[in-house]
Order: sequence, then structure tokens, then C-alpha cells
Amino acid sequence: MKTPDSRFYCPLIQCGTVTLDENESAHAVKVCRATQGDMLELCDGQGHFAEGPIVTADSKACQVEISKVDMPKPHRPLLNLAIACLKDDALEEVVFHAAQTEIASITFLRTDYSQEPKNSDLHKLVRRSELKSLVSLKQSKKPWLTEICGPVEFKEWLKGYRGDLILCDTDGEKSAPKEVTDKLASDSAGDRMCDETPTPVTLLVGPEGGFSPDEIRMTREFTGGKSYALNLGNTRLRARTAAIVALGKLL
Repeated sequence: MKTPDSRFYCPLIQCGTVTLDENESAHAVKVCRATQGDMLELCDGQGHFAEGPIVTADSKACQVEISKVDMPKPHRPLLNLAIACLKDDALEEVVFHAAQTEIASITFLRTDYSQEPKNSDLHKLVRRSELKSLVSLKQSKKPWLTEICGPVEFKEWLKGYRGDLILCDTDGEKSAPKEVTDKLASDSAGDRMCDETPTPVTLLVGPEGGFSPDEIRMTREFTGGKSYALNLGNTRLRARTAAIVALGKLL
């Protein structure tokens, strides 16, 4: 009996026999060559994990017997990333790397200096990014799937957002706010009470060239939570790089 070095996505994990979808089944049976009796690790992206033996090694409908479901982190992470729409495949690259960390969501923002194709709904990009996030969930073995949101106009998003903001800006502080990093560290350690709903934190990363002066002003005058500015160093970074560097300062 063996256990493939991978987790498999199953959106509904419960005790009893569960059936993987065709993609996950093919990955288990054809790629990992798992057979009846082999153990599979399952995750649902909603905080649940399970492990059980294969009872039917079907490459289209692999069935796994589950006797116990674990939920090590019952709450979605507090940290989120909101990044301006970028050209080429830059957003997919950001998602692939950022979604391997414990962040709740990644929102694509349409900003004054966004570099996306005009009049595009970015439907295909969003779908590909969702798949990238799913791959990152399984590869990183984290409990919560990073949600992909947007695209949405920055000013409209800001009006509806309630929580703390950290703007990546050259005029910001060199270190991340201690009260924010302490809160994130405490949440990651599982110290949040079941009935507690602490304020979320969103990291703001602009497009190449940064946010416009008007957008920076709106962020600094934001009243739906606390607003901070974070300097990412002495060199000028590409937007896709800035997102990862900024997450590294907070996690």
C-alpha cells in the first residue's frame, strides 16, 4: 500500500465513499499509478483534509473510502492580495506563486494605469487563474483554496471594502506594521476564537508605473479600516515581483 506524494481535490469531503472528478481520477490512476488499496490524501479547499484507501481505481471516477475528516484551520486566512490587471501572462504567474501561501483571495483590479486589453472581461484569464490556484492548493498542502475575484474597478472595490489596507508604495515604511504581522501570525497559529471575526487585511499592488495619484489619495483617506504604506526596498520592482516580495514581508 502506497500514498502518492500529492493531495487530490474533492469539493465534498465526508465520511463514507467519495468519488473524485475525472481530472483528479486520471491524475491519481494514470499519472500517479495508484491502484486499489493505495492511500490518497484529499482536500476540499475549505479547511478539510481526509485520507483513505482507494476502493475503485477508475481513471474516470476513482472512489476513496473516508473514515475521518480533519479540519485543522476552521477559518479562512485574514490576508488577501489585490493587484492591478497586468499584460501578457503576468497575473497568472502571480497567482501561481502567491496562491501557494496562506492568503484568502486574489482580486484583479482595473486601475487608471492597468495594462490589460481594452474592453476585455478577462474571462479566460480568470478561469486559468482559478486552475492555477487549485494546482497551488494541492502542491502546497494548505487547507484553504485561494479565491480568485474580479476584475473590478479599483474605485468601486474600495467603496465596498471593509478591512485594513497595506499599499505598496515607495513612500511607505521599510517594515510591515507590527500590529498587522502580529495579527496574521496569531491567526496562522490558530489562535482565533470560533466566534471571532477579526478585520481582514488586503495588500494592494499597482500596475507597472504604480497607482495613479488619485488612487493613492483615496487609499490614504480610506475610512473603512486602517491604511498603511509599505516600502519594498531600494530597487524598482516589476509588479509581479512586488506582489511576492510584499507577501514575504507579511507572512
